[in-house]
Amino acid sequence: MSDNIKERIEKEIEGARAACDVSGGSSQECAAAWDAVEELQAEASHQRVKGTGKTSLEAYCDSNPEADECRVYDN
Repeated sequence: MSDNIKERIEKEIEGARAACDVSGGSSQECAAAWDAVEELQAEASHQRVKGTGKTSLEAYCDSNPEADECRVYDN
């Protein structure tokens, strides 16, 4: 994950906390600010997976080979 996206995530988190402090934890502004944080985190995750050349399922199965989703059946 690039340093640029890490910095952007940190700034969005600070902004989300500020928005929630000002508008309240259940406000639309607070929810929208945290949505922006989640979108950046998802993009960062996508970039990590893309950098490895693996899909998210392949990466998951590398870490959890015993999971039902990762079983391989011979026909």
